[in-house]
Amino acid sequence: MTEQSGGRRVVTKMSLSLDGRYARPGDPLDMSWVMPYALTDVARDHLTGLWQSATTALLGRVNAEGFLGFWPTVIGTEGVDPRDEGFAKWLVATDKVVLSSTLGQAPWERTEVIDKPTSEVVADLKAAEGGDILVLSSASVIKALLADDKVDRLALTIFPVFLGGGPRLFDDGLPAGRWSLVSQTAGEHGTLALVYDRVR
Repeated sequence: MTEQSGGRRVVTKMSLSLDGRYARPGDPLDMSWVMPYALTDVARDHLTGLWQSATTALLGRVNAEGFLGFWPTVIGTEGVDPRDEGFAKWLVATDKVVLSSTLGQAPWERTEVIDKPTSEVVADLKAAEGGDILVLSSASVIKALLADDKVDRLALTIFPVFLGGGPRLFDDGLPAGRWSLVSQTAGEHGTLALVYDRVR
């Protein structure tokens, strides 16, 4: 049985290639390899299942700029998938925390910029009332949380492509521990959605 240390779960969501990378070598901002798979039913349903129980989005600066620059434009667009619009509306309306040492003021509504260690920020968030704290594809934030063993739920989409290099999510030296499989879904193009809970 999975036990939670506090009322709120820290849920991390990341897309990985089959060879364990989250970005291409030399160009971490090029996410074109993700797009054929991100638009599948499996990927969309996976993300929907994560944000529906979350009341806070936790992001690094780069991902915040990418997500919050794009997703609000989806709202009201003709022909948009309802799951995409649902996520976009949630992202705009929910409380957002952006971890950054360089961003002075947040240009987005309902957003707080914090320049403190990741584990400290998460401890403060977990001590407050609310639903899940969802970390959206921010590798630096997720890596710090994994290193401090602060992730309660690990949600991965695995895309059947080798990037042949680039940064890995799971670095050597992470704390040893067991994880329990919560759900697994396979779908179009061989996309695989996995959710694991930390067994404490």
